[in-house]
Amino acid sequence: MVNISERAKRVKPSATLAVDSKAKALKAQGLDIINFGVGEPDFDTPDFIKEAAIKAIKEGFTKYTPVGGTDELKSAIIEKFEVDNNLHYKPENIIVSCGAKHSLYNISQAILSPGDEVIIPAPYWVSYPDQTLLNDAVPVIVPTYEEDKFVLKAEQIESVITTKTRALILNYPSNPTGFTYDKKSLEKIAELAVKHNFYIISDEVYEMFLYDGHSHISIASLGKEIMGRTIVVNALSKSHAMTGWRIGYAGGPAEVIKAMTSIQSQSTSNPTSIAQKAAVAALKGPKDFTIKMVKEFETRRNLLIDGLNSINGIRCILPVGAFYAFPNVSALYGKKKGSRAINSSFDFAMYMLEDANVALVHGEAFGNDNHIRVSYAISKENIQTALSRIQKAVSELV
Repeated sequence: MVNISERAKRVKPSATLAVDSKAKALKAQGLDIINFGVGEPDFDTPDFIKEAAIKAIKEGFTKYTPVGGTDELKSAIIEKFEVDNNLHYKPENIIVSCGAKHSLYNISQAILSPGDEVIIPAPYWVSYPDQTLLNDAVPVIVPTYEEDKFVLKAEQIESVITTKTRALILNYPSNPTGFTYDKKSLEKIAELAVKHNFYIISDEVYEMFLYDGHSHISIASLGKEIMGRTIVVNALSKSHAMTGWRIGYAGGPAEVIKAMTSIQSQSTSNPTSIAQKAAVAALKGPKDFTIKMVKEFETRRNLLIDGLNSINGIRCILPVGAFYAFPNVSALYGKKKGSRAINSSFDFAMYMLEDANVALVHGEAFGNDNHIRVSYAISKENIQTALSRIQKAVSELV
């Protein structure tokens, strides 16, 4: 008999990766699938970053490095935090891991004990609850609402704080909603973290992707006390179109970073040496690429939101960041096409995939079954085609 651990039984495969995998499989069968499901920039990694990696290979930089990243890369990350976020770290406050997801998992391993509670606003990125469960802790899911632009209020946090509260996970700009937190909201949350002595796990991977004049403020920059209780997570995956390079990093209290490094030494050891050299080039290089990419995403966002709101039964408020929209499709629940009934976000997503050849991610995977997640990290032409397909499929529901 095969025995699977209780820990492994608690978690589900990533819904976003599952949708992407199914879309690619259908495409391989010859179907013309437009994939709104993947959270990955469709831009190529800039040449100057590739060249740094090629140079590293040619120069033989292909051996083990220090577990938590090279001194050169840590120095570049420290400079980035100072310039972009007004955060002042030392090397002992920095760890480099195999992507932001790896950084987040290491944090959970380092700070959570059985029975600890982690406050997670919903909608949430799909991995937060499962990473919490994998570390024998308890996800405390707190819903946020469309009318509040999916921002978690301080009073909501205070209402669920207990003696077991260990951390709050904040992701801003948000995957899946595309909304973010302003300074006033962050200050109120910071006050609670200091008062009740819990950690803030601050996932800021989408910080560069903000539109309409919005700017990013890291909660850790709001004072010495909150900085000492915050672990800031970031990566190069989105900002430099380096998803496959697997470089994420975190800045935080030295004792937490030390524990994360020890854990990493027994799991993956160091991130890929070549990717670390590429990461140095990315962090120290020009920002023209990122600026150009963000401008293009803003144009796509406007096209997508206008199109979604023109479809009867779908409404979508304008996101201010990341590259996701989170339209509400619940007005379509109860409708049918033939024997196919639409009673949930999963039903809607499957209908779109199988009848319209458009891949979406059902909102239930993010903790909100009234919505779906749409990634506009695809071309304007594909957005327009997908909108036409969605419009036609929705019009056939009765």
